[in-house]
Amino acid sequence: MTEAPHERFGWRSFSEVLAARAAELHDGWSFSFLNEDEEESSLTFGELDRRARAIGAMLQTAGAAGERALLLFPPGIDYLCALFACLRGGIVAVPAYHPARLNRTLPRLTAMIEDARPMVVLTNAQTRAAAEKLFDQAPVLRSTRWIVTGAEAPGEEDAFREPDLRRDSLALLQYTSGSTSAPRGVMLSHGNLLHNSGFICRQFGHHAASRGVIWLPPYHDMGLIGGILQPVYAGFPCTLMSPAAFVTRPQRWLRAVTKYRGTTSGGPNFAYDHCLKRITPEQCEGLDLSSWDLAFNGAEPIRPDTLERFARFFAPWGFRAESFYPCYGLAEGTLAVTGGRKGTVFNAPRFENKSIQEGRAHVAEDGSGNRLVNCGYPADDQEVRIVDPIVSREVAAGRVGEIWVHGPSVAQGYWNRPQENTHAFGGRLTGHDGTFLRTGDLGFLHEGNLYVTGRLKDVLIVRGRNYYPHDIERASWESHTALRPFSAAAFTVVIGDTDRLVVVQEVDSDAAGDPGDMLLAIRRGVADAVDLQVHTIVLVGPRGVPLTPSGKVQRSACKRLFLDQELEAVTHWSLAADAPAEDACSR
Repeated sequence: MTEAPHERFGWRSFSEVLAARAAELHDGWSFSFLNEDEEESSLTFGELDRRARAIGAMLQTAGAAGERALLLFPPGIDYLCALFACLRGGIVAVPAYHPARLNRTLPRLTAMIEDARPMVVLTNAQTRAAAEKLFDQAPVLRSTRWIVTGAEAPGEEDAFREPDLRRDSLALLQYTSGSTSAPRGVMLSHGNLLHNSGFICRQFGHHAASRGVIWLPPYHDMGLIGGILQPVYAGFPCTLMSPAAFVTRPQRWLRAVTKYRGTTSGGPNFAYDHCLKRITPEQCEGLDLSSWDLAFNGAEPIRPDTLERFARFFAPWGFRAESFYPCYGLAEGTLAVTGGRKGTVFNAPRFENKSIQEGRAHVAEDGSGNRLVNCGYPADDQEVRIVDPIVSREVAAGRVGEIWVHGPSVAQGYWNRPQENTHAFGGRLTGHDGTFLRTGDLGFLHEGNLYVTGRLKDVLIVRGRNYYPHDIERASWESHTALRPFSAAAFTVVIGDTDRLVVVQEVDSDAAGDPGDMLLAIRRGVADAVDLQVHTIVLVGPRGVPLTPSGKVQRSACKRLFLDQELEAVTHWSLAADAPAEDACSR
């Protein structure tokens, strides 16, 4: 195993990482930020460290060393400086979601503040002014001290005191998206950040000549660890842009890769689908994606056909299929858990649908079945085991079970959640002295590599077989052109002592079509894809399916809305009450 930078230089904290990079690359460009007009603001490594020390000195003077600071900024340079101020100064950073309209996610923000109990909120003047209007609705905002950054004068950094940080020192609280529960703060130490950054650096092949282009949210693990900490750790420049800039005009992402000769960029699977849906050949004029040698894909189910279509469509502008890098990770593992070999075309074998439903993974020899993407292998000093979650016993290769992880990247637990920590971070295996992280994800090992099949809590059990909701949801939205991709929720409800399948699907407001045709298409599509009968379909308008801030479907929240009859339906359909459960739907 190649020695990682923190091992080579003996770094004990990310404070030492930035200090070393600022000394080595003082006048070198660290970050540029592009706004929605593609206007650029930038920082050198020296400027980033100076501003981080100036804000850090302010926080140290306020007595915040060792305390928690909530970061409430829109994506941009001020956010970067505040984040590294915390890491440099020994303050525990708590990155928070910053929407365009603060009141839209006020419940989530107040839940984070009530859980983390930060000593201060770091923000800019505009956000502070907007927040004041919400003080009466959320008294916790009023009772927390606010510090506005962005006007640090030269010389303020002279009061900065180097903290005594070790690898086990708490660095930040990474709050989970809350797709199935209230947001929980994942405790990440400096050692966690260093180890995971080293794994990413080795697997991605990063070096001083690498160039990052990142649009991912800076408060989410992929954008924060992979998009902001990784460039500083590996010592290369990175261009950042806001998620909104990408979503509204995805061609901005590819233009930035072209302009800045990006080598590393990526996102969840939906990002590549979004480009295919929204970018025309005419808008590709002038693109040159030949520098892009690592296009990571993770955080949600990876679709092999998406990768293949993206590679074909953008091949005339220099994109190569071998640039794709499927990987698996989660916030509780800092970020990355497994990844493959850079520069090889991704592998997506077909596995028999029936065998997966029965907990076995058999390669489909006849070319049928479901394709699953190879997500690679862990670091040499980490372990990934597949475990029967009921009896906590490791299963044989090729059997489906819960993914358990052990190693230096596994977080310290959830903030103030001792009972949850015992379960989630205290997995025990016979013959193993250490504890494992129970990821809640299901998968299997095939030829030493990890394949992810779904979430343990989301698995639908119908007539004794396991079904994965993302397979059903995809079959739904792909069944008709008027249905919105990645905007469906599948779950079961008990009707007459029997678990019945419900699908809630968003309709594209710009598309035309007969709702009756859409309902029939969904029934047929799901039956053909997973051989399962839909009992009830609810068509809703855009944003009718609840999502987390990171864009994941909140199936449990959607189920609650369904049961409480609070979905704003465009139309709906239900199976006749006397229809037997085993009948196939109309085809």
